[in-house]
Amino acid sequence: MKRTIIIFVVAALMLTSLIMWALNSHIGDNIQEILMIGGGLILVGFAIYIGVTRARNSMRNEPPVDELSKKIMTKASSLSFYISIYWLLFLMYVSDRVPWETHTMLGAGILGMAIIFFGSWLWVKFYGFRHE
Repeated sequence: MKRTIIIFVVAALMLTSLIMWALNSHIGDNIQEILMIGGGLILVGFAIYIGVTRARNSMRNEPPVDELSKKIMTKASSLSFYISIYWLLFLMYVSDRVPWETHTMLGAGILGMAIIFFGSWLWVKFYGFRHE
């Protein structure tokens, strides 16, 4: 149950920081900021979904994470690792051609890796395991 509470605390912290960032900056000026906030909101929603699922399982006196959930997370993490390597190589290639600052490129890389993991998790969750 402690891990479930930590998931909700981290999601709340990220949501408040996104709201504060949105209020203190001019979001309508730059598409890059809109994409960053949208990606952050997707990740907060994913964290809340995982937290609610684990809390519901704990209330039913079931294990918070069963074998299928562990297998889905393992498969999704390995798939997203390989895709993230190509994502980072793409960012390295593009970094010479775009006028973004270094911290913006790092933020885009980290956010992209998180979105790739979310997409891999959705893919494995909906399409299942192949040849297993």
